[in-house]
Amino acid sequence: MANSDTWLFQIRITVSPEAAAILRGDPQCMHPALRDVLRRHDASLTCQFDAFSDYVNEAERLGPEKYPLYQWTRETIENPEKKARYLRSFTVYVDGDEVYPREIADLLQTELSALAGAAGIERVVKFDSNPANNPQPPKREA
Repeated sequence: MANSDTWLFQIRITVSPEAAAILRGDPQCMHPALRDVLRRHDASLTCQFDAFSDYVNEAERLGPEKYPLYQWTRETIENPEKKARYLRSFTVYVDGDEVYPREIADLLQTELSALAGAAGIERVVKFDSNPANNPQPPKREA
C-alpha cells in the first residue's frame, strides 16, 4: 500500500460572491496579495463551475459515452444550489497541473489561508489524490 508521500495534492479555495465575480470576469483585478501568492508559485485559479461546463460541452461535442462523469456533471451545473456553490469554488493549478507534491500544496495552503477575509477567501482546503479519500466515477455498465 502506498504511503501518503506518494499522493499528489490539490488546493481549492472558496471565495465570496464578489471575489468570484472578479476572478471569473477579470482575474487581473484580483486582490494584490492573492496575485502575489499565485505568481510566486507559478499558479493560477480555475473556477470549478467553468471547468465543469467545459467538461460537459466537450462531452456533448465528442460523445458523452466517453465521459464517465458526464451525467453527474451536467446535473450538477444545472442545479441552481450547486451552481451557486461551484461558481465560488476555485482550483489552484501549479505550472498548469491540477495536482502537485505535498510541499507545494502545504505552502499554498498556508499562504492562501493567511489571506482569508482580506482577499475574499472564505475557505482553503487541501485534497489528496488517494482514491480512498475521493469520490470515484460511477462504474460504467458494459
